[in-house]
Amino acid sequence: MDALKFFRRAVEPSLADIVAWTGAKAPEGADLAMKIVDVAPLDKARSGDLAFLDNPKYVGQLEKTRASAVLIGAKHADKTPAGVIPLVVGEPYRACALVSAKIYPEATRPGSLFDGAGVEPGANVHQTARLESGVTVDPGAVIGPRAEIGAGTVIHPNAVIGPDVRIGRNCVIGANSSVLNALIGDDVIIHPGVRIGQDGFGFAMSPRGHLKVPQIGRVIIQDHVEIGANTTIDRGANRDTLIGEGAKIDNLVQIAHNVSIGRHCVIVSQVGISGSTEISDFVVVAGQAGITGHLKIGMGAQIGAQAGVMADVPPGAKMGGSPARNAREWLKSVAWVDNMMKKGHGEPKA
Repeated sequence: MDALKFFRRAVEPSLADIVAWTGAKAPEGADLAMKIVDVAPLDKARSGDLAFLDNPKYVGQLEKTRASAVLIGAKHADKTPAGVIPLVVGEPYRACALVSAKIYPEATRPGSLFDGAGVEPGANVHQTARLESGVTVDPGAVIGPRAEIGAGTVIHPNAVIGPDVRIGRNCVIGANSSVLNALIGDDVIIHPGVRIGQDGFGFAMSPRGHLKVPQIGRVIIQDHVEIGANTTIDRGANRDTLIGEGAKIDNLVQIAHNVSIGRHCVIVSQVGISGSTEISDFVVVAGQAGITGHLKIGMGAQIGAQAGVMADVPPGAKMGGSPARNAREWLKSVAWVDNMMKKGHGEPKA
């Protein structure tokens, strides 16, 4: 990695620290006082670095790595080269994330772009807004009448917080984002360019023209949610749009009015969710999938990339294709079509 780094190391942990943080098991006789300077991928790591192996695809890189230590599962620990200390742990990727967060805490939560605290010159905070102590407001940000913002929250440049919006403690509101008609919990990260609480797309269609339906609901975002750059979340029409605790939403996602997303869901880039759909807890929706309106997606369901979901999905189901169906059936049908093409049954006739 280039010598210029944008994040400062907070600590240089010993192997003993890493074992304590992750619960990893070091081999007998390992030097637990050894210091780890940085974290790095297997193929780029050097002496003093910590790497990890989670995906067996990279076993070849493990065998050539120059890292000082590797977080690794028991299955592949015997492939660790001489001179590299294997730290055996059940979830190597998660363990490495824990260590990285200790070394680079600034990378887990965007801070003020101006290294300041309080309201910076150039910010516009309405006199009726209420900010707890420890709120940071960067230049160009606008906070509207009667807005309430909790301690430790950072508002980045040119963000707009609308009237009566409530934002909890230790949140980050990214640059050039807008938060309107919303109630936001604690420890929420909103990345740059996010749009929250604007009109839902609601019209009473008619041959005489399309009459706008007033969107009078709110957006409710619970604690520990993260929302990626340029995602849009419309406010409810006649009820609230809800984002459940711990949900992780990627960049460029569209969430329509009245949608309810459960706890700890993962919604990946370019997903579109139509109005009034209910998504239960721990659902995963992969990139570019589309979900039509007024559906129910059951707890723990997995929606494959580019799937087109047009009917309710039962709990735990794995869906793929468009229109979406059971992923195993979809893959079989794709294989069957490919086989027919290879046999010439799918060639157009002259």
